[in-house]
Amino acid sequence: PKGVINDWRKFKLESEDGDSIPPNKKEILRQMSSPQSRDDKDSKDRISRKMSIQEYELIHQDKEDENCLRKYRRQCMQDMHQKLSFGPRYGFVYELETGEQFLETIEKEQKVTTIVVNIYEDGVKGCDALNSSLACLATEYPMVKFCKIKASNTGAGDRFSSDVLPTLLVYKGGELISNFISVAEQFAEEFFAG
Repeated sequence: PKGVINDWRKFKLESEDGDSIPPNKKEILRQMSSPQSRDDKDSKDRISRKMSIQEYELIHQDKEDENCLRKYRRQCMQDMHQKLSFGPRYGFVYELETGEQFLETIEKEQKVTTIVVNIYEDGVKGCDALNSSLACLATEYPMVKFCKIKASNTGAGDRFSSDVLPTLLVYKGGELISNFISVAEQFAEEFFAG
């Protein structure tokens, strides 16, 4: 056996209560965990002889421990992968009704989540098309939280006149990282995602 297995057996021998292990099992563990030289005639004899029941049970127990350790590692990796790579999934556009709800969404969302907010108003050119595009994007990018709010519901409706709508605000970690004013002017008459 390689060094790691020997180390595991040695650790197991040292960590288990000495009184609970029968002396013959202790001796088998000690022999199995001790590195042997390849030239040693005695070690060749040990290799060529048949395995005892106790040795078989001990190795089988080690394999069960290894399987348990593999399962534990796999579970830890899945947990880490889920925490780091994934996070919450959204998949649709959230309608924000008030300015307070708008602020709460930005401030209370996880720091790693990107939030895209469309400030729109009914009847303003490009707002409906952008809302439709964001609905498509929300399904394609479920880890991004897409929201929309009417300019009149923000509490700062006077700041959002129809000539600056639709406006996109992008937040991450509670901070505004980008804003796009009069988005419809940047595109042709009709624009759609995907």
